[in-house]
Amino acid sequence: MNDEVRVPITDEADLVPARAEGRALADRQGFSRTDATLIATAISEVARNIVVHVGQGEIVLRPLDELSRCGLEVVARDDGPGIRDVDAALGTGPSTVRGLGLGLPGARRLMDDFEVASSPGRGTTVTMVKWRVRDELELIRARRRPG
Repeated sequence: MNDEVRVPITDEADLVPARAEGRALADRQGFSRTDATLIATAISEVARNIVVHVGQGEIVLRPLDELSRCGLEVVARDDGPGIRDVDAALGTGPSTVRGLGLGLPGARRLMDDFEVASSPGRGTTVTMVKWRVRDELELIRARRRPG
């Protein structure tokens, strides 16, 4: 079963379904409301970057399941001009465009794993993951599952 969710991003209105899909998947993965909000905020920031700097792209959401933990992976990709200086884009300081003012540095702080791959003329892919440690009951149930 493929639980991957793809949300095309072409304008500001697309941030709403991207956030909603992220929250729904976070809920299915057992994240708290607080963590679901953090995930949704990080999605908003990377999706807004797509709209402002490129115009179109997509957000891909995937559940991650391991024995002792589960997570939610968010991949934001576009085919834009790329980021000239990734280190500078990840620096701290206020955002240069309207929004929550978090940008890539803020999204990185909200998530557990964060990576940016960008090449001039080939676009940018931001991959971020939020993890949740499974509680004892989940671990017992997982051990009891056949196969």
